[in-house]
Amino acid sequence: MAILTKQQAQDILKKVLSYSKSDSCEISLRGSDGGNIRYARNAVSTAGQISTMSLAVSATYGKKTGSASINEFDDASLEKVVKRAEELAMLAPENPEFMPLLGPQEFPVSPTFNSKTAAITPDTRAEMVGQSLKVIKDGKLEGAGFLENSTSFNAIMNSKGLFAYNTDTDVSFSVTVRNQEGTGSGYVSQSFNNLDKMDTLALSKIAASKANGSAAAKAIEPGKYTVILEPLAASDIIENMFRGFDARSADEGRSFMSKKGGGTRLGEQLFSENVNIYSDPMNPDLPSATWNGDGQLLKKTKWVENGVVKNLAYSRYWADQKGVEPVPFGRSFVMEGGTQSLEELIKGTEKGILVTRFWYIRSVDPQTLLLTGLTRDGTFYIENGEIKFPVKNFRFNESPVIMLNNVEALGKPVRSGNVIIPPMKIRDFTFTSLSDAV
Repeated sequence: MAILTKQQAQDILKKVLSYSKSDSCEISLRGSDGGNIRYARNAVSTAGQISTMSLAVSATYGKKTGSASINEFDDASLEKVVKRAEELAMLAPENPEFMPLLGPQEFPVSPTFNSKTAAITPDTRAEMVGQSLKVIKDGKLEGAGFLENSTSFNAIMNSKGLFAYNTDTDVSFSVTVRNQEGTGSGYVSQSFNNLDKMDTLALSKIAASKANGSAAAKAIEPGKYTVILEPLAASDIIENMFRGFDARSADEGRSFMSKKGGGTRLGEQLFSENVNIYSDPMNPDLPSATWNGDGQLLKKTKWVENGVVKNLAYSRYWADQKGVEPVPFGRSFVMEGGTQSLEELIKGTEKGILVTRFWYIRSVDPQTLLLTGLTRDGTFYIENGEIKFPVKNFRFNESPVIMLNNVEALGKPVRSGNVIIPPMKIRDFTFTSLSDAV
């Protein structure tokens, strides 16, 4: 059984710690149980059930640490993995950035576990995929998709008395739908921890509509355009920005948060005033564990308020170097927005381009966060508040920092993958060339 209760996990971790002879020891234990269905050309190609569990040990002598992992749980194997970690620690060089283990902590329980999601069966998955395939077949289209669910647990314990445990569930779905000629394509992707929020039928209808609507795309000149980014497209770009809120890379001049000549842009008005970003492990629509791998408490943290950078993430080591309190990275980023729907944003646009998603995004310049990539799976021209016709895909060169300074309007935030983000209306978005991709 891959999913252990809190007590079962604690019992195993205590047993492993009892074998430790090192100065300090930390153990992590995790397991998952889930299944999936993959389909292509309107037929299921693979289906499976996966159950895994593993344990990792980090043993430390002074500032020398060795790590070993195992997926066997008899007493002899557990004792062996501890001994192996200790042997490696004796051979390792000293870690100049070593930080001692944390002691006991209190962690609130986040709503990451959903019993209905945990109870998904192969029949449940088959029904959900069947709904998607019916939409595609009835529309005389072709689809390829992937549905996956998992229930998992994660636990850590160390020799200083820290113990943390969390269980979570997840169900994710994505599908690409194309017309039979291969000239039109639509795509959707979504994930939730709550099965009741996952509607493969509605999502497949959206992808099918885009597949039909994007056929016979017209070429228009690249340049700077007002764009409306659907939440999926917005998250594709904005997620690349979050890792830049790292204090060390900013202090060392390696990110867009670095000032020329030294220092960081913490406290600066870096974005438009209507940009607000925070992380909160207790958010009911995007919950996450309330602790990280170091055993630090994760709590609601404001990163950007009214366009001003309010916090940077400090690791324990870097916080110690700078004489400040550690600020761990969040796992569940939320960007606030307004109340308008995507349709209302389109209706209020005189001329612009609607982007479904971005693809193959790559960094051009980390210090300005300049990115390049391609639109894909449904790009449309807007005129006088209406979608007039599909357009050929573009390559873009744009920085989310500049983009979030050119915000004209933000719609109602929704979950998109691992973030909550609104659809965005952005002026002067830079398209540099055309792409023949569908």
